[in-house]
Order: sequence, then structure tokens, then C-alpha cells
Amino acid sequence: MSELKEFYQKEVTKKLKEAFGYKNNFEIPKVEKVVINVGVGEAVGSQGALQKVEEQIAAICGQKPKTVKAKKSISAFKLRKGMPIGICATLRGKRMYDFLKKFFTIVLPRIRDFRGLSQKSFDEHGNYTIGLKEQTIFPEIDYSKVDKVRGMEITFTTTAKTKEEAQKLLEFLGMPFRKV
Repeated sequence: MSELKEFYQKEVTKKLKEAFGYKNNFEIPKVEKVVINVGVGEAVGSQGALQKVEEQIAAICGQKPKTVKAKKSISAFKLRKGMPIGICATLRGKRMYDFLKKFFTIVLPRIRDFRGLSQKSFDEHGNYTIGLKEQTIFPEIDYSKVDKVRGMEITFTTTAKTKEEAQKLLEFLGMPFRKV
């Protein structure tokens, strides 16, 4: 069992019960999945770019990501429906908890001028999305082998019903939020 999952089951659930007054253990919110998205605009011209991004995301996640195809044609971008345009990986279970631990303790402190994450990035369903400007902050990525710095979007999907519940859940798990 993952170290962070054990911490969630022993410590975080108690703190959430106290904070929100849950009576049933099934009411307590948890992180369901983590989704990592990378849009590769230059994939329209070359398949090599998509291949490199796929290798990098596989190294970051520890699993093979899937290729995302265009849903509709856009002639201004020379994009046709069905063309590969991005990479997506969904993490659940042990891999998700391992990724969360690495993300909170290793990756976020490597961001230059990091003062905490914004508390405004929650949607109305209790999910949190963060955009990263470069993939090189992950320790698995060798900077000398990076052909182009690409951003990515990471979404933390929770079972929380409100923004407050989701924020407390992620805060107790170790996500460093900016003090308002």
C-alpha cells in the first residue's frame, strides 16, 4: 500500500470528519483520479513530436498514455478530424498516490519562485486543475534530451461535493496552497 494512501486512511479521514462533521465513512471525500493532459500543436506537421511527448509522459506517470485525436476539423490550423493532437494519462490507485506524493514533495518545490498554488482553480464539483509551463520540473525528464519545452495540465478529480471540502482534502494530503 502506498505511503500517502495510508496517511489518508489514518490521518486525513479523521481531520475531515472533525472539520465537516461526517457521520458515515463513505461521505468522506477522496481523490478519485489524476489526469495529465498535454496538447501537442506541432503534431499536425510531425509525428516525432507526439512520440517524444508520449515517452516523457510515460516516464512521469509510470504508465503508457493514450493519444488524443481531434474531434473536429479546423482548416486554419490544417487540422482534420481524427488526427492525433495530444497525449493524456489517467492515474488511479497506487500509481495515483505515488504520483501525488512525488508531485507535492519533489515537483512543486522545483518550480521557480513558487509561493503556493492558487485556491481559485477549483471547479464547482470539487476538482482542481493546475497548468504547468514546462515538463522539466519532473525529476524523470532529462533536460539535455528535451527538444522543446511544453506545458501540461494536471487535474485532480475528487469525490468532494463543494470547493471547500476538496480544498481541505488536498490541503490535508499535503498540497501547498498560497495563503490568502
